[in-house]
Amino acid sequence: MKKIIFLLLILLLLAIGEFTQESGAANPAGDKAVIEKAIRDSIGWAMAKDRTLLESVLIHDDSLFIFNPDVNCTVGWDQFKKGFDFWMDPRFRMERYQIRNLRVDLSLSGTVAWWSCILDERASWDGRSIGWKDTRWTGVIEKRDARWLIVQMHFSRASD
Repeated sequence: MKKIIFLLLILLLLAIGEFTQESGAANPAGDKAVIEKAIRDSIGWAMAKDRTLLESVLIHDDSLFIFNPDVNCTVGWDQFKKGFDFWMDPRFRMERYQIRNLRVDLSLSGTVAWWSCILDERASWDGRSIGWKDTRWTGVIEKRDARWLIVQMHFSRASD
């Protein structure tokens, strides 16, 4: 009887391990490709002002946190979406962006990842050039309901 209980326990542990692996990091290379695309889309959306694209890669709750290079923070989706008034204004135009030295690391659980890179972006407001150059960009992205969503970002300039 003890042997049967022991074997059942072993089988149960193996099944739990298999389930955890399937729901977590079953495909790390595939997940990294999806994560990298989400990171790029979180900036690249502005080229065509594809608001739906940006909304698809960010978390829509109070856990969203963005540390901006001007010392202001954006906390929560409700505060973030106020920026659309500026970004969707016809006077704002994204001209180009480049992401360099992108590094993505996936957690052992396969449900959280973090990245770092250097961001250059050039835009204009009412014909006046604006943008960021050599901006350090880090962030955290989490797999929720089988979707990778950005929950935290931090931007800083090397000169700051």
